[in-house]
Amino acid sequence: MHVLAMLPEALVFAGALMVLIVGSYLPRRRLWWTRVIAVAALIGALLAGAVQMAGSDSAAFAETFVVDSVTGVARVIAPLATVLVILVASEEISGSARESESYALLLSATAGVLVLAGTQDLLVLAVGFLLASIPLYALIGMGRSPAAAEAAMKTYLLGALSGILLLLGITLLFGGTGTTAYGELRGLLAEIPAPIVVAGSVGVVAGLLFKAGGVPLHFWVPDAAQSAQGFVAMFVTTVPKIGAVIALYRLVEILPAGLAWPGLIGGIAVASMTLGNLAAFWQDDPRRLLGWSTVSQVGFLLVPVAAAGRSDLALPAMLFYLVGYTVTNIAAFAVTTAVPDARELSAYRGIGRTQPWLTGALIVALLGLLGTPPLALFVGKLTTASAAWEAGAAWLALAVFVNTLLSLFYYLRWIVPCLQTSAEMERSVPQHVSAWIAVVTAGFSLAMGVAAGLVFGVVG
Repeated sequence: MHVLAMLPEALVFAGALMVLIVGSYLPRRRLWWTRVIAVAALIGALLAGAVQMAGSDSAAFAETFVVDSVTGVARVIAPLATVLVILVASEEISGSARESESYALLLSATAGVLVLAGTQDLLVLAVGFLLASIPLYALIGMGRSPAAAEAAMKTYLLGALSGILLLLGITLLFGGTGTTAYGELRGLLAEIPAPIVVAGSVGVVAGLLFKAGGVPLHFWVPDAAQSAQGFVAMFVTTVPKIGAVIALYRLVEILPAGLAWPGLIGGIAVASMTLGNLAAFWQDDPRRLLGWSTVSQVGFLLVPVAAAGRSDLALPAMLFYLVGYTVTNIAAFAVTTAVPDARELSAYRGIGRTQPWLTGALIVALLGLLGTPPLALFVGKLTTASAAWEAGAAWLALAVFVNTLLSLFYYLRWIVPCLQTSAEMERSVPQHVSAWIAVVTAGFSLAMGVAAGLVFGVVG
């Protein structure tokens, strides 16, 4: 048992506890210290994860948690994304009564995401799911508005339902095999009745789909994106997907080949892509539009999951897409927090003249989510479609292409007003940290697309 194998997770969770303790003794004007502690814990976890990623694979706690290249990618991008979220939060909640609690909840949820990414046991999966889910309910509800309360309640109810389904699925799989370890389940699942395997697997998949924000447990995503505080919307539409999608990939790898799980995951992918795109068509609120966009992006992320075990490109394509989506989505949401008063697409009219760098970041982010070359998600969508084609699912590759074209409409609906003129936007002053983060992450999305081969060498 290598306890230090879980050092990044321990650092993040310890950081959450320290933020809570220190924050309870500090006056409001000194709560910025909790921000420093949170960022330090996340950077420490990131560095520890990067060091372990460069080493050999290992396991912890009787092989219930694995440290491999996949876990390593999650340990780098999840803490980094949370650091960026905290920097954005510093403009929204600095000096507020709930500043330290917000940071603690962000770190707790990030710890859960990291546990999900490395789990090799169904019980550890359940722990990671709960740790990544429960803080989100409080974070969304902290918006202190009726809409935020409604979004928090909707998220809680769907989370409770999906949690029940996940635990029921784990119970069925454990009852049929007598074990929860992935290594043992890999061989035993083929020996028990197929209906038990199907019912149990569907329950676990349903729980993880809620965490990822995929169809049919996606309804909370657009409400949370629209109603929660800006940094919360950025977090819940980005970081939880990292752990959920990786956990889904690890799960389907142990399912018997005789089951029709590739068709099920592929169908969910197409449904998420299509519904997310169609629902985003006529949205006027930028954050709600991005909320539906993230539902669509989950569909693209599920394509390599559907190709798992049948394509050598599936795993690196999924990891590359996760990294590219993380930085691109953060860039898009950072723009919305930089100009928080612009709650309609038409309110962005004139920003191109008054804030050219911010406009450039927004255009790069939206074209990145669309999948335009030479940006990161162009390579991501190309490789996910290639993985589907290689796995013999040409229909899934076609769905990627068609839904990419569909998304062009609503992204252009946002870009066009930015290039027009307006006197109102000239008086708008963006929040500088959010604007800076938007520009940097948009630039990183561009760099990833240009240096895709180098990034694939790291994640693959």
